[in-house]
Amino acid sequence: NDFVVLDLRDGAAPPDAATCARIADRHRGVGCDQLLTVEPPRDAGAVAAYRIWNADGSIAAQCGNGARCIAAWLVRAGAAPASGDFAIDSPAGRHAVARDDAGGFVIDMGVPDFAPAAVPMRGWTAPQDAYALDIEGVPLRFGAVSMGNPHAVVEAADLAHAPVDRIGAALQANAAFPDSVNVGFVDVAAPDHLRLRVYERGAGETLACGSGACAAVAVLTRQGRLPAGATVAVDLPGGRLRIQYDPASGHVRMGGPTAFVFEGTMSGEDQP
Repeated sequence: NDFVVLDLRDGAAPPDAATCARIADRHRGVGCDQLLTVEPPRDAGAVAAYRIWNADGSIAAQCGNGARCIAAWLVRAGAAPASGDFAIDSPAGRHAVARDDAGGFVIDMGVPDFAPAAVPMRGWTAPQDAYALDIEGVPLRFGAVSMGNPHAVVEAADLAHAPVDRIGAALQANAAFPDSVNVGFVDVAAPDHLRLRVYERGAGETLACGSGACAAVAVLTRQGRLPAGATVAVDLPGGRLRIQYDPASGHVRMGGPTAFVFEGTMSGEDQP
């Protein structure tokens, strides 16, 4: 998926929500799934911090693919070592960055939190492998986890024809998710291979979602659907990610490619 990155390392204020939404507009702005701002590090040990705005101008706490793009941007700008081995700060916490054998970036996405209060979810007090809600008169089973942002994971054998928009929007509007939720629809193709579509908060269905891929692997590993510690290829409409969830350490690591599309400035009344 795609991002607009704004360099605010000079301490400039980020654009307001309305301006973020105008920039993200694919017809009248630049066009993106999320807008990212690169900012000075919050404390020692990180090379930079970043924040995230969804396409509708709402604030997001986590974005896995955005983290990889921020890492690539910092290396390209000469602000981080090309070899990797540095850290960046997101709204959800600190992330270690490394390079993979293909030249992409691997992000330590931290520890999944399955507690309902962490997602957050209403109606449950203890984590469960699977939850059930009545959606449009039909029982729907799903897993749930926080990756710094909320995720519901639904298995769908016929992924191409899954009602992603309809069920995704219904789950987001359900009272069980007071802060809404990112909804992933996943097909287990093999023990080391998933197919995934994600309906995101504030953006609708996107071509990829890094935290959603991490959430899918974490939930399915917890359910025993994937072997613990395996590196799993997750194919999304926009490309492939590689996810490793190590229950021993508790950490999820995500790797994949990045590509720069263009850069420029905005002028006139739409200038942030």
